[in-house]
Amino acid sequence: MSAKSSYEAKPWVKFYEAGVADTIDVPLKSVPQMFDEATDAYRDNTALIFYGRKISFAQLREQTDRLATALHDLGLRKGDKIALYLLNSPQFVISYFAALKIGCTVTPISPVYTSFEIKHQLENSDAKAIICQDILYDKVEKAGVKLQWAIVTSVGEYLPAVKKWLGQSFLGGLFGDAGLGAERKIAGALRFQDLMKKHPPAPPAVAIDPRTDVAVLPYTGGTTGNPKGVILTHYNLVAAVTSGGATFGYEPGKEVFVAFLPFFHIFGQASIMLAGLTQGQTLLLFTTPHTETILDAIERYQATVFFGVPTLYEYLKDHKDTNKVNWKRVKYLICGADTLHESTVRDWQKRTQSSIIEGYGLTETCAASHLNPPKRPKGGSFGVPLPNIVAAVVDPDGTAFLPVGEVGELVLKAPSVMQGYWKSPEENRVAFLEVDGERWLRTGDLVRMDEEGYFHYYDRRKDLIKHRGHSVFAKDIEDVLYKHEQIKSAGVIGVPDPAEGSVIKAIVVLHPEARGKVTEDEIRAYCAERLAPYKVPKLIEFRGELPKTDVGKVSRRELREEVKEARTR
Repeated sequence: MSAKSSYEAKPWVKFYEAGVADTIDVPLKSVPQMFDEATDAYRDNTALIFYGRKISFAQLREQTDRLATALHDLGLRKGDKIALYLLNSPQFVISYFAALKIGCTVTPISPVYTSFEIKHQLENSDAKAIICQDILYDKVEKAGVKLQWAIVTSVGEYLPAVKKWLGQSFLGGLFGDAGLGAERKIAGALRFQDLMKKHPPAPPAVAIDPRTDVAVLPYTGGTTGNPKGVILTHYNLVAAVTSGGATFGYEPGKEVFVAFLPFFHIFGQASIMLAGLTQGQTLLLFTTPHTETILDAIERYQATVFFGVPTLYEYLKDHKDTNKVNWKRVKYLICGADTLHESTVRDWQKRTQSSIIEGYGLTETCAASHLNPPKRPKGGSFGVPLPNIVAAVVDPDGTAFLPVGEVGELVLKAPSVMQGYWKSPEENRVAFLEVDGERWLRTGDLVRMDEEGYFHYYDRRKDLIKHRGHSVFAKDIEDVLYKHEQIKSAGVIGVPDPAEGSVIKAIVVLHPEARGKVTEDEIRAYCAERLAPYKVPKLIEFRGELPKTDVGKVSRRELREEVKEARTR
């Protein structure tokens, strides 16, 4: 069997749940069409629970249609870009579906972006309007981008009346009283609620071609240079929801999803917001990741589906209130966005008697492409391809497919794969691989596939460290460091060196009680017992914290940039 034939055979399919096929028809529908069908079918069910405030599907539909009418009345038309600079809130959900309903494209902006990053995304995306939390608007003004329309809204507009009195303690003190309903008068900006009151729920009918019309233009984290816009059509998003929905045994209209992962990011947007609402599920919606509030709500509302990232599970496994939740009752505990360390899995199971299901995905694939089969997970693997997705491993420096067991670059083909990067012809040339007339997405991730079709992550291609002629995976060293009982977190990078190619450096965060007690030599000695000599870090740096990405990953890119900047001073 040739290397390519081993992937065409799809060995992973035999581990799918009973009744799940490897190929599933993707409905030729737009995202708002799926939303409307769900709001019709489940109109009396609760769509959102926002800090105790319940919003039914019928109410959510009416609010969405009012805003869609208002946006169209302002002159926004099919193909126009609308930026959403919003925290998780009913306003994000309403704005998202309202914009799509009139054929516009949504470009969500991270709430932690600086004015410089906001300026790049607004200008690069050609955004004509922005819908923004009023407490974030200062950064939009500083960006200095001329927009046709700015619409502002307050977090408190959809809070229950009693919650508006709770001040800083209610949202963890993150935004202060200004974020909890205080009306900020912003010159030149329209008020979200004014538009809702003024316009009826009667948006115009807009023809949308799911295959070609762009629904969402999210921006990647910018691993090199500025972030890039990812072109996702309605068909891409519907395909992702279809694949994910087939994998889980969700009961339509019966599940309660915990929704605190940010909706601006594709993980929260596709796997939680879209997958949940288009199937009539209830979203427990949180603006900030305030642990006690979330844990209390999980138990109070009997949540059945919980999405998290590795750093969250690592934090919760030791949290004093974690036992407030009966985790065995939650049907699915799903983890993505970064590598889940074995120690986290082990300690979580010991604490909660429940299991975490690890998956893998990209913005470029509308979130998940792989997931461990819920009834047959494999430790150390991020799972198998979802239905409609074919995965293979190729030579990172060429186009040859590699046989089972060899490490190479993960490539994917699926109806959920992006159309390309916005205004980036050179990036698109590099991102796609064509073999025998088939178009594959290069992920930039180094993996291997085992004999059963499970995939195992090694590293980002750009994070591979070349040391004295050896190829060293940063993750291999990090995995060892995370097993040290005094190490809380770690990041490993290569520091350029003319004699050795790169010198391996580990940046380590110790648990509070170990700080000042564990030495660099002790860390090296610990690694030397568990790693080949060429993998042992030469440089060790202790810190109080590490830079993180928007979804909680240790940002090796920022660590490398810090080294580069220090060398140029």
